[in-house]
Amino acid sequence: MDTTNIQVREQPDGRCEVLDPVRKRWVALTPEEEVRQQTIRLLHHRYGYPLELMQVEGAITVNGQTRRCDIVVYSTSGQPRLIVECKRPDVPINQKVCDQACRYNTVLQVPLLLLTNGRQQIIIEIDYHKRSLRQLADLPFFLNNVNG
Repeated sequence: MDTTNIQVREQPDGRCEVLDPVRKRWVALTPEEEVRQQTIRLLHHRYGYPLELMQVEGAITVNGQTRRCDIVVYSTSGQPRLIVECKRPDVPINQKVCDQACRYNTVLQVPLLLLTNGRQQIIIEIDYHKRSLRQLADLPFFLNNVNG
C-alpha cells in the first residue's frame, strides 16, 4: 500500500503513530489504521470528498450496542452519504464484512457502502425506492448537488 502523504512518527518505546487529518490527532499505526488513512486520502484527493465532512471511528448504536464506523462521509447538509468499512490487508472482503457495514447502515441509511482492505474494494450502491443493491465499478466523485 502506498504510504506517501502519511505523516508517521515513532514513539520512544518503538510504537509508530500516524497523524489522522480528520481527527487531527496522532493514532497508533496498525495495519487497519494504515488502510483507513490511505482510504481517507483516496476519498479526499481522488474523489473530492472534503475532510471536514468525514467522521472517523464515529459511535452509533446498533441493536442496543455501541459500534464504531471506520469512516462516514456526510453531505454539506449533514446527511450521512457513505459508510466505509476498513479491514487489515490480510482480511478478505467477504459477506461477513458486507453484513457488518449493512448493520451499520440500518442506523445511518446511506446510499453508498465502500468495503476495503487496501488491496480489494467493493462499492455498493443502495436504491431504497427499488429496494435493491448493486455493485459499482468505481466510487462516485463528491458533488454536493448529487450527494447532498
